Amino acid sequence: MAGQLTDKYIDQLESWIGTGPKIFTLLYQITRHGCNATTFHQKCDNQGPTVTVLYNQQGSVYGGYGSLSWNSSSSYIKDANAFIFQLRYSGNDKPTKFPIIDTHTHFGLKGNSTYGPTFGGGHDLQAFTGTVNSSGGYFALNGYMNAHSFDYQGLTVDKINNGNLQVTELEVYAITDGQRKMSQPKQTQPWRKTPEWTEKYLETLTEDIVSFKPSCELGLSDVRILMLGPVGTGKSSFYNTVNSVFKGRISHNAPCGVASNGITIAYNPYAVNMRSGATLNFRLCDTRGLEINQGLDILEFNYLLDGNIPDHYQFNPVVQFCPDHPAFVYKPRNTDKIHCVLFVIDAATLGDIPPKLVDKMSNFQRLVNQKGIPQAVMLTKSTWRVRMLPVHSPACSPARKLRTL
Repeated sequence: MAGQLTDKYIDQLESWIGTGPKIFTLLYQITRHGCNATTFHQKCDNQGPTVTVLYNQQGSVYGGYGSLSWNSSSSYIKDANAFIFQLRYSGNDKPTKFPIIDTHTHFGLKGNSTYGPTFGGGHDLQAFTGTVNSSGGYFALNGYMNAHSFDYQGLTVDKINNGNLQVTELEVYAITDGQRKMSQPKQTQPWRKTPEWTEKYLETLTEDIVSFKPSCELGLSDVRILMLGPVGTGKSSFYNTVNSVFKGRISHNAPCGVASNGITIAYNPYAVNMRSGATLNFRLCDTRGLEINQGLDILEFNYLLDGNIPDHYQFNPVVQFCPDHPAFVYKPRNTDKIHCVLFVIDAATLGDIPPKLVDKMSNFQRLVNQKGIPQAVMLTKSTWRVRMLPVHSPACSPARKLRTL
């Protein structure tokens, strides 16, 4: 019978107990056996050291450890090694041990036939009494927490249990000496199937790109792909890399570097050149990086998509581009318009994109959708991550943050 306690949390509890490797054996689970004091004692009394773990609706995980057996004697169990703990708070890891106060060791545990797991005098943690039924997918336990016999280091109990005892699960594990068998990680499934990444596959991809031609219905010799993303995501560097690959030597046509508001200040459609001197049938269009209060705004973005902004136009951070501007293109050709938008995201800072900037990018994407323009997302700087998966790894999957864009 497997419980919810992960190897990471078992390792943490093992280190707090401090007497060597332990085997955790699940004795009692309220979702399986019912939330009933009699059942708890039938399964957990006289089992030696145990850990009680509560999981609540807010994503907090906490509980208590006792180094002595539970019993039903209606008396306190003196336990100098007992402690209360928290592992998570509101979905975030927050491992903290609250040891018993030296003068309160005689209040370590409470044995009572009508009580569920109970720690401390007062009580510090009484999980439940009698019987509690599940309602709405959780158990509204009738116990309580009250700081009394353990050292909470200034923390109030509501910062442990979110101010309630509404739990989705309560588990009790027997703790015995021994080396446990680590659980095997779940086999991840690829979010899409891709061929094996080999030199031959790379050559095939390269040939596909070289042979790309716009649909005859468009009447275009090349298409424009707008690279759009926050400042510093590496849009200009990406173009330089692509151009270098097909040109066969290092190319640095697009200025790039590090600056607080970005290096690129103009709209520049760049051709991709081959060794023969010919160009590929698409242009990578570079423009200002996105910022919360500066950079490209939604109106300028609309003009850019529609081809109203001329090539090499230098944006003015103070004055917005508008139809009154002398460079405004009133009758753009199809060749001037954007035919695909490539959202460029920095993988190293993916989780740090400000919410307001995410909202701005979402608004831009809605406009792209309204115009029926194809779009794609590209992650840059992936090697900056501390832990990276190979490009061909089956575990590669869309990041949660990207799904909001």
